[in-house]
Amino acid sequence: MSSVRPITVFTCLCCSLWVVARPVHAESPSAEQRQEIQQQLDELNRVISDLPAQPVSPDVRIYAKAAEWILRHDEFFRPGYAADTVAALQTGRKRAELAAAGATPWETQVGSTIRGYVSGVDESVQPYALTLPLNYAADSDTSWPLYVKLHGRNARLNEVSFIRQHDNKPPPAEQDWIQLDVFGRTNNAYRWAGETDVFEAIADVKRRYNIDDRRITLWGFSMGGAGAWHLGLHHPTLWSSVGAGAGFVDFYRYQKQKQRRPTHQHHLLHIYDAVDYALNADTVPVITYGGEHDKQLLASTTMVAAAQLFSIEIAQLIGPNMGHKFDPDSFQKFMAFHKRHSEAGRPPAPERKELRFITYTPKYNRCEWLTVEEMEHPYRPAIITARPVTQGALQITLANIAAMRIDPRASDQLIINGSFIKLDRADREDGSEVIVVKEGEDWRKLDPREAKKFAENPQRRKRHNLQGPIDDAFMQPFVCVRGTGTPWSEAHQRWADWTLQRFAAEFDKWLRGEVIIVDDTAVTEEMIAGKNLVLFGDPGSNSLLAKVLPQLPIDWQKAKFSVSGTDYDPNQHGVSLVYPNPLNPRRYVVLNSGHTFHEPDFKASNAWLFPRLGDVAVQKFTPDEQTAGFREKTVFADVFDTNWQLPSGLPKP
Repeated sequence: MSSVRPITVFTCLCCSLWVVARPVHAESPSAEQRQEIQQQLDELNRVISDLPAQPVSPDVRIYAKAAEWILRHDEFFRPGYAADTVAALQTGRKRAELAAAGATPWETQVGSTIRGYVSGVDESVQPYALTLPLNYAADSDTSWPLYVKLHGRNARLNEVSFIRQHDNKPPPAEQDWIQLDVFGRTNNAYRWAGETDVFEAIADVKRRYNIDDRRITLWGFSMGGAGAWHLGLHHPTLWSSVGAGAGFVDFYRYQKQKQRRPTHQHHLLHIYDAVDYALNADTVPVITYGGEHDKQLLASTTMVAAAQLFSIEIAQLIGPNMGHKFDPDSFQKFMAFHKRHSEAGRPPAPERKELRFITYTPKYNRCEWLTVEEMEHPYRPAIITARPVTQGALQITLANIAAMRIDPRASDQLIINGSFIKLDRADREDGSEVIVVKEGEDWRKLDPREAKKFAENPQRRKRHNLQGPIDDAFMQPFVCVRGTGTPWSEAHQRWADWTLQRFAAEFDKWLRGEVIIVDDTAVTEEMIAGKNLVLFGDPGSNSLLAKVLPQLPIDWQKAKFSVSGTDYDPNQHGVSLVYPNPLNPRRYVVLNSGHTFHEPDFKASNAWLFPRLGDVAVQKFTPDEQTAGFREKTVFADVFDTNWQLPSGLPKP
């Protein structure tokens, strides 16, 4: 293992995850520096406008994006950031000139370089760093292992500092893999659009290079460790191994919260609390590290203990006399673990027959050859165990699951909760997965006609990427739609407009993308087909909201709206919800909401970035003269059941 950069890179630069982030103050550049940056940015944008679109231009455009965002948010956190911005723009200009001549030498450059891709979420350009090893050869047909590294929280992180840290750096001498350093849209513990960023970056690397899918390593430290716990255990079959240094794995203990959150928030913590997914360490090799004197050692000990309840071993390293950083010996052992499992690779699907898997939401629904399609109750544990029995049959035991997809190559004989299902030759030869559903206490396989209808989801049950809560809509392509008509309630409209403005500002700053906003009269069929629609206003102001309203689970008239049988005055109350879009049930429609957590949560700990409003909520709003905004009090919030109906049936905490 390489000893290059083992400590400084893996020490969290802002060890503030524990309670509240320290304030970070900008070091404002001089007027001359700002003028130079803006001048060079304008010049780079002119060159970029003449370049072809994908795939080259994102590698150039990311340098312009870095300069634009550091200017608009005044993120010159250190005196050197202004010079770093100029240097980034100069690199972007050089790349643009090379790209215009048809050359992209950075694609094969050994060492670390910055790359860019266009995100499907918001059409923004996002960066990542890629390190090619010394033995990389462009003309080789080698299938490369990939190491995905998640950075720690750094309150001074932006695109410019990320570029400065990674661009044009030599590779460690002993590296024999391709390494992806994820930007993750800065500091959100790889949640929401930050999670999407990880997978979009991986997809972009796979598009460019021959990556061995069975040899992808995931690891990180501090916030990166929290991200490794989260992504590693929610997607356990994607990785050859997972390594989590420090980090956090739950909300209550990590934030020392003694009081239970409201019922809907309490249960929605199951989306991200990694400790709830400890059973999934049965599917992927996991190693964890913590310094002996680091408060975040709690994450390691918590996960090791949780896995032991299922007789699962998580390898643990404790750095003697260490605080919040790796010691060299532990880091060497940590990386040796990944090297060993990378060389072995994951068994090819569906070779592994024995499974143990848990999820609390159809969002995270895949384990080897089995996919959870529907749950009986959201945010309660859905548990799968599978093992081979006599004559190659697979015995599958399920809890809280209503429908699944199964790769028929795993076995042609399934015993699901006592129901015997025999797969025929056609099931195994056409290459598609079979769908099995629960009917009463029995299970049966759908025939091709039934399977096709099932995929259309005519009953609009909660499925993968269509399960809520409101915040889930912003992990996928979305567009915000403002009304152009006459509102029924001027007060409600002012609140809705303010809500949209707040979301756009917070998404721009904390998730590094511009929210796409269009008028209701400008929504196209392509938008309806490909994006979640986020509608702001009321049925009078927003014609699209009026169009879908008859098929939404609320009643809305000029004088009142009704949610779950209770009437509310729209002059004092706002309604927010997420629901399958009646115009395209494969996508969401959202009313009057962006993310349901806000700037104070981004500034505090990443553990606070959990849903506040569930699937549907009513908030009482009061004008705030000091901020020219509104104060909000949630008077109703819940999640829909698996049929998108209320009441949710969530048990009391």
